[in-house]
Amino acid sequence: MERNNKTITTDFILLGLWPELGHLVILICLILLVYWMAVVGNAVLILLIWLDSHLHSPMYFLLSQLSLIDLALISTSVPKMLTDFFSGERIISQVGCGTHIFFSITLGIAECLLLTLMSYDRYVAICNPLRYSVIMSHITCKKMVIGSWAGGAITSLVHTAYTMHLPICHPREIPHFLCEGMALLKLTCEDLSAYLKSVMVSSFLVVLIPLSLILASYTLIFLAVLRMNSPEGRSKALATCSSHLCVVILYFGPAILVYMRPGSSKTPKLNQSLFMFNAILTPMLNLLVYSLRSKDVIEALKSIAISRCPLRKMKRHLHCYT
Repeated sequence: MERNNKTITTDFILLGLWPELGHLVILICLILLVYWMAVVGNAVLILLIWLDSHLHSPMYFLLSQLSLIDLALISTSVPKMLTDFFSGERIISQVGCGTHIFFSITLGIAECLLLTLMSYDRYVAICNPLRYSVIMSHITCKKMVIGSWAGGAITSLVHTAYTMHLPICHPREIPHFLCEGMALLKLTCEDLSAYLKSVMVSSFLVVLIPLSLILASYTLIFLAVLRMNSPEGRSKALATCSSHLCVVILYFGPAILVYMRPGSSKTPKLNQSLFMFNAILTPMLNLLVYSLRSKDVIEALKSIAISRCPLRKMKRHLHCYT
């Protein structure tokens, strides 16, 4: 009896993904498919960048870190959601809830910062190519990645600690498919006006400032591209930058709507949809945008396929077609 009382007072109940929606199993199967594609695709891309010497450049090093963040981000949300749906148990402990909030915020902020650094990498490559190898050295890239992770972890630790220390005075039911800070705040009766202002300030620092720097970088890049004499160089630069801009729009758009839209805490269903887009769809879309638009990645995949082809020929006595 004592153990049950402790569970009731400390654990949370996740209400799940749109419980009123019919044919939810179809949506869950689609999410499972997206999860499988994102995990396998991002893992393959990381391995490909690590193995292929032609991809050992600052741009692809940062891209591998983006894939790592996406892989971790989708893995913090989908497995728990699928387990809860198929098992019917939607209970999450207070420690588990705090852990999930910490990692989701850390990964979200780290991705914001990393996308900003990737835009700087493209700016240096196009606008200052002669000094690119000096400015974007391997040590500098490592410092950029460490700074992204550290900035996300420190900011997340502050918000997670504050959110989890608040007393809960409503039923411990979170209207979400996972533990999310804004949804958890609705369960407390304390005045949160000061904290919500701090959320706006931190969102400005980690969302709007990076977004402004990205837009400034690409404005300078496009001006430089327009002055290029080589049509082939102009086309390659625009293809690379347009891929990055697509990823930026896919990620920053929902983040701004969730954390910086006035009255966002009063629209939990919309927030849940936007969060699902950011945490589940974006990791797969990022992969598709970069893989399909990057000739270097496609060529690396072809080279690995060709290098394995003679081995298949020896084993199976088949002809090798390329």
